[in-house]
Amino acid sequence: MALKIRLSRMGVRNRPFYRVVLTDSRSRRDGRFIEKLGIYDPTKEPLEFDIDRERALYWIQRGAKPSETVRSLMKRFGLIRPSIQTAAAQTEKTLEDIPSEQSS
Repeated sequence: MALKIRLSRMGVRNRPFYRVVLTDSRSRRDGRFIEKLGIYDPTKEPLEFDIDRERALYWIQRGAKPSETVRSLMKRFGLIRPSIQTAAAQTEKTLEDIPSEQSS
């Protein structure tokens, strides 16, 4: 069973808020979930992102993969740091883009 940490939409029309949930990757977006980890409300100023850090990190250590949106929110609010491997891969790509000087 592949686990995902993703957003589940709640609220009424034009007033959404989201639950951060742990779910099986085959479940629907707003379908069954295993555990509610927090909430995200993009309509409030400033943005409200409240997540149980201990439980989220527990599930990530057990193999759960956060969705792109949840990962970016976790980075923005300081819950996880950018991966060293990701940074190294980006540096490697930028180095490949620079043309090497050819000596004549």
